[in-house]
Amino acid sequence: MSEKLPQQPDNEEVDLGQLFNAIGRLFEKLFAFIGGIFKGILSAVIYVLKPLIVYFKISAAIFIVLVVLGFIYEKSTEPIYFSKMVVEAHFDSKYQLVNDIEYFNALIKSNNVAELAQIFEMDSSYASKLKGFELEAGPVTQNDLFVEYGEYVKSIDTSLVDQLNYKEYVNNRDLLSGSIYTITAKSNKQDVFKKLNEGFRKTFENDFAKQQKQIRDSTVHIDRLSLMTELSRLDSIQNTYLEVLKNESKNRDLSFGLNTGLPITEEKSITNEYDLFLEEQIIRKNLNYLDKSIVEKNNYFDIVSSFDRLGIEDQKLQARYFIIFPVLGLLLFLLGFLAIKLFKYIKEYE
Repeated sequence: MSEKLPQQPDNEEVDLGQLFNAIGRLFEKLFAFIGGIFKGILSAVIYVLKPLIVYFKISAAIFIVLVVLGFIYEKSTEPIYFSKMVVEAHFDSKYQLVNDIEYFNALIKSNNVAELAQIFEMDSSYASKLKGFELEAGPVTQNDLFVEYGEYVKSIDTSLVDQLNYKEYVNNRDLLSGSIYTITAKSNKQDVFKKLNEGFRKTFENDFAKQQKQIRDSTVHIDRLSLMTELSRLDSIQNTYLEVLKNESKNRDLSFGLNTGLPITEEKSITNEYDLFLEEQIIRKNLNYLDKSIVEKNNYFDIVSSFDRLGIEDQKLQARYFIIFPVLGLLLFLLGFLAIKLFKYIKEYE
């Protein structure tokens, strides 16, 4: 048995060698597979771009012609100007804002100039130059989001708070979650934007928003009456305690004759008067809060940043026709070449 023991390391080395060889072959197949994918992608790209090289003169001529046509078309079309207005919507007027933006765009698309001129109270020559409106949520800061989430937490059942944390709330925000919006107006006329204010004012001052404001004002009036009644009651009680203190001060000599210290009734009166004073401060604080809420939100909307007097020319890629035309032309050329190849392959297939 002692002569067979030294053979075990040899067997282990053979097993390890086979294992490493198997792993090596596996990696070779994996690298070959990955290489085959990249090779196939490269071959496909080269095959697609091959017509541009084979028919270089034709593709170059198409490119130059379309660049010139795009440049001519761009210069012949009216420039598009845009301007932005940032607003804060109150009394749930944002719902009408979203609906009206879609309505305005529909009127522009159908070229209903008369209706647009009536809504925005402008001349038809200006209304006909409107090209569209865009509505975006925000801008908002992280602090704004924290405040918004805090108000959301206060408005729902406490048992539901754990089901939607701050991060999930931010990720699930949509266009109607906030109250601040950016309105982008586009037009072929550079000085039309200031004339849009009247139309948007009517958008925010809709019937539903007026009803919400009336409900808020009525609620504040009822709360104010309740607080004023409570404050009047406290004033009456305070006057009563002052009378009690005066009467007790007249009988102080008698109280000192019977007791070694201040009278217990006077101490209780002072304590009760202080409690009434604290309660009065709370009521006055609530009254100030009501007044502040009225001042801060008494309009249907606030303009954070208004439209510019003159719009800015839109320089986005969509308006660069001398780039768009040749790119689309070359794409159509490649698609046509591939379609011909596919047609020949199908025709000759057996």
